[in-house]
Amino acid sequence: MGQDISRRRFVASALTGAAISSLSSGLRGFAGDVLRPGGESNSTTDSEVPLTDNPSWQDQGVLNLAKSPYAKLHSVPVRAVTIGPGFWAERRNANVTRSIPTMHDLLESHGRMNNFRRLAGKSDAPQIGKYYSDSDVYKWTEAASFAMQSEPLPQLRGTVESIIEDVCAAQKPNGYLNTYYVDDRAAQSMTPVAQEVGHELYNIGHMLQGAIAFYRATGERKMLDAGIRFVNDFLMPDYGPAPKKPIISGHPEIEMALVELYRLTGDKRQLDLAGYILQGDARITVPQTTSIYLFSGTPFTSRMRVEGHAVRCMYACCGATDYYLETGDATYWKTLNTLWDDMTASKMYVTGGVGARAQGEAFGDPYELPNARAYAESCAAVGNFMWNWRMLAATGDGKFTDVLERALYNGLNSGMSLDGTLYCYRNLLAYDPSNSEPIRNAWYETICCPPNVERTFSSLPGYFYSTSSDGIYLHLFGNSELRWRLESGTPLRITQQTDYPWGGDVDITVSPSEPGEFTVYLRIPGWTRSASVTVNGKPMDGAQPGAYFSLRRRWSSGDAIHLHMDMTPQALEASPYVAEDLGRVAIQRGPLVYCLEQIDQPDGVALGDLSLALGAKDDAGFQSEFKSDLLGGVAVLRHGGASLQPSSSRDTLYPRSSSGPLYSPYQAGAHGSNRGSAPLTFIPYYAWANRQPSAMEVWTPVTEA
Repeated sequence: MGQDISRRRFVASALTGAAISSLSSGLRGFAGDVLRPGGESNSTTDSEVPLTDNPSWQDQGVLNLAKSPYAKLHSVPVRAVTIGPGFWAERRNANVTRSIPTMHDLLESHGRMNNFRRLAGKSDAPQIGKYYSDSDVYKWTEAASFAMQSEPLPQLRGTVESIIEDVCAAQKPNGYLNTYYVDDRAAQSMTPVAQEVGHELYNIGHMLQGAIAFYRATGERKMLDAGIRFVNDFLMPDYGPAPKKPIISGHPEIEMALVELYRLTGDKRQLDLAGYILQGDARITVPQTTSIYLFSGTPFTSRMRVEGHAVRCMYACCGATDYYLETGDATYWKTLNTLWDDMTASKMYVTGGVGARAQGEAFGDPYELPNARAYAESCAAVGNFMWNWRMLAATGDGKFTDVLERALYNGLNSGMSLDGTLYCYRNLLAYDPSNSEPIRNAWYETICCPPNVERTFSSLPGYFYSTSSDGIYLHLFGNSELRWRLESGTPLRITQQTDYPWGGDVDITVSPSEPGEFTVYLRIPGWTRSASVTVNGKPMDGAQPGAYFSLRRRWSSGDAIHLHMDMTPQALEASPYVAEDLGRVAIQRGPLVYCLEQIDQPDGVALGDLSLALGAKDDAGFQSEFKSDLLGGVAVLRHGGASLQPSSSRDTLYPRSSSGPLYSPYQAGAHGSNRGSAPLTFIPYYAWANRQPSAMEVWTPVTEA
């Protein structure tokens, strides 16, 4: 449906890393008062609420952890890292030149902005969309703002400023801001029932995150001040612990936004409010099934498993980890690790996606990980990514980076088409186009996933590195340049040269402004079987997969690290308790999970008739070839396979007719006897569904060679 909508190219400037310095011109506020509904004037000045100037707005990362007492790692600003040509440059270019502008136009054409304008008398269009529709605008604003942290993008900035004008003009004099609970719905606002299902605080949480991202991009705080007014003038005076009115977080999101706001203002009331919401309020009682679904309403520290609505669960875990990073509450840390273990041991897809069930968009039981019926919402993969980033900040433990990277390259990355205009809401692990709707679409009435993926890609440079008290952590690999400083204050430049994720060699140049002793913590991914490291050509012993390799020495400008990672393709098998994957394997090479797509396989054979012929060594027989003319440039994997008798069902996962009965007596040794040879071609999972409709599967049956 989006193909009929004008895709106005308001982002005219091409991606460059050049003009970053123009962002450091200091604070520049909007001039003049803002006319509120009813004609009241509510002037915003930069002195309204003091904000932290250490670090300044230019120097704050995706999370401002500089003063978080229980953060072992501290964020590097998005603008400090320039991503050069390569894998992520292509994805981010599509994001900023196609995804963000076309999504803006779709939000306009579907009435999202008119919802704000009508409250200021600038539109007579009726309210359109669900009660969470305001958040679509806020997440888009955050995505655009993170893009502007990498480079100015003046036309995009003008568009964002116009949106901010319309958003702030809709705010009531008492600080309340919502375009759904107005007029005849106003009486429902902030009632316990509306809080449970109405997403009011979810919306304002996304508004705060978008406002903070724009402030960190430009130094302008108009939208941020509007968010502060909602929290300080509307929410905190009347809502909270008794005798105030109670709060239930119907969709967790406000918790992490309040903690991030606290990091910006130093107002401990905002941190305490986040803790109160995470604890739940006994004055609002909900059935156990509802509490499970919402992942709120009862104390977070009473949780023993990831369950319920997957996105809600991931966002609650993010907020709880943020709360721990500020308070060090040991009960939170114990709960967070219990939940992480539960997810990674029995409830996470090999792609890093989470949420098995369409019903309730929910986690299933342990090992309930269906393939064709998988839900694995893109937003849930984003939540998994964000949660592991916070757990990593608390510990510096490589196991969190491994999950973060798995979700990023696979379950999250698959959520946006290669051209940046189509999106997956669900991320299936098996697909049959003959009895399914298109998996990628330009628009969904619930449009949460596209801007969620967009904001992740825009902010990605901020996830490559962290600092610590004794050095620098390198988390993600890709052609890039870091220009930042150690926590001692020494300016530091680090460059990476690599063709990752297609190749396993990374050349890293470390250049402090003056020689000095510090530690470079080099991540050795858990997916590699072995890795070797040299510094200035000298081999360094001790690199272990799944951990950070500590390289402490006196570093001088131009010192060279070379990392080599074994990229041999691996066949992974699931726990025997994952019933759907018995007798099947998933193929992984480097951080990328691969899949079979029907279009690449031998003609005339249904995908469901194919199997992978594996020998005693799971990596034997794989051939890798980089094809620059396929799917934007990918490494494909080829391996010998086997097929049943040819089927005429070319584009389906399963044949439409069978050569035998549905059930028959078991015959030892008879399985696979009617198979012939067939070459199989695997492509990266993130790139599937970018050509014609075609069957796909990640978990491939195995025939012993």
